[in-house]
Amino acid sequence: VQLAESGGGLVQTGGSLRLSCAASGDTSCIAGMGWYRRAPGQARVFVAVHPGLGNILYLTSVKGRFTLTRDENTIHLQMNNLKPEDTAVYYCKAECEEGNYWGRGTQVTVSS
Repeated sequence: VQLAESGGGLVQTGGSLRLSCAASGDTSCIAGMGWYRRAPGQARVFVAVHPGLGNILYLTSVKGRFTLTRDENTIHLQMNNLKPEDTAVYYCKAECEEGNYWGRGTQVTVSS
């Protein structure tokens, strides 16, 4: 499984960005897909996950501002009202029974 992310960039506080992640290859194994992020000097944390079955899960600090949508093996993350603390490299993840696959990441920078 290969994951291609797009949509990062530089935006001012309060602005919006839309991230996309398209999976290719042997995608038949994919169950859940989601977004994670790593801020400078911090560990990677989950942002939003579509588990395949069940409700989409969101990091508490992004609830009401970020929306994850999924169309088969493509996911999007609409990010509104962005804050400087959202600055991070955002990674797409696909979950298969045999393991997880990660994208290379896309930088999101929110200026104050």
